[in-house]
Amino acid sequence: HLDSAKDRALGLVGGHSVADINALAEHIWEHRIKKRLYPDTVGLTQDHIAKGHEVWLVSATPAEIGTVMAKHLGLTGALGTVVESVDGIYTGRLVGHTLHAERKAHAARDLAATAKADLADCWAYSDSRNDIPLLEMVGNPIAVNPDAGLTRHAEENGWPMMRLTPRLSLI
Repeated sequence: HLDSAKDRALGLVGGHSVADINALAEHIWEHRIKKRLYPDTVGLTQDHIAKGHEVWLVSATPAEIGTVMAKHLGLTGALGTVVESVDGIYTGRLVGHTLHAERKAHAARDLAATAKADLADCWAYSDSRNDIPLLEMVGNPIAVNPDAGLTRHAEENGWPMMRLTPRLSLI
């Protein structure tokens, strides 16, 4: 399923300019993502930032969308799936692989090493069993509205779980 979705998305972006996709990412933020944010998760990011922590969005989503989200939320940065571009035009091929499951954990581990951060002092929040590798490598794993697989794993490992309700109004 993931490969099929990836191939469709790459087919759609191939041949378009980086500037056009960045503008589309801003549109997606404004009209789709922003209104679906959970106020409590935004508050968590702001609490971490207030404590002087770096806060990174690490997602399988295209890096452009992650970067826009991080910018609007005041996060340190974002890691996401990277699509190759040549002379400002997307080729329709990935640079590396989709940032998913183990690959997401590896990217976060590399980021922590670059920042000289001790993973035992880091937090990770997720709702998906796909992120168990990421959650297992940090000292503070938090399952947020977890799917069944992550709920089971969190219960077995004594991880905290948060249950959040959707927002009722726009930011």
